[in-house]
Amino acid sequence: VQLQASGGGLVQPGGSLRLSCTASGIIFSNYDMGWYRQAPGKQRELVAAVTSGDRTNYADSVKGRFTISRDSAKNTVFLQMNSLKPEDTAVYYCNYRHMRLRNVEYWGQGTQVTVSS
Repeated sequence: VQLQASGGGLVQPGGSLRLSCTASGIIFSNYDMGWYRQAPGKQRELVAAVTSGDRTNYADSVKGRFTISRDSAKNTVFLQMNSLKPEDTAVYYCNYRHMRLRNVEYWGQGTQVTVSS
């Protein structure tokens, strides 16, 4: 199983980025997915999640700005991030977790998002 994350970078406040995380070696429809982030000196936190049934939830800090979606044809989960703020700066990680076997989960390698003028 391999997860490949991409899409991070440097963006000015108010800008947008789209993160992608593509999985290989799994049955995509069996997994819930999420994006987490970890800023320096802070714990990793859940940013957004989408279930195998397409239910979504978001951290309060990103509601109305971020959108998580999944594309089964591409085995990919996306995180569209708009109206970015400096406090969104972190390493972002994708996570795939089996919808029934909750101890079966995989992490992407992390992608850096920096919001700065």
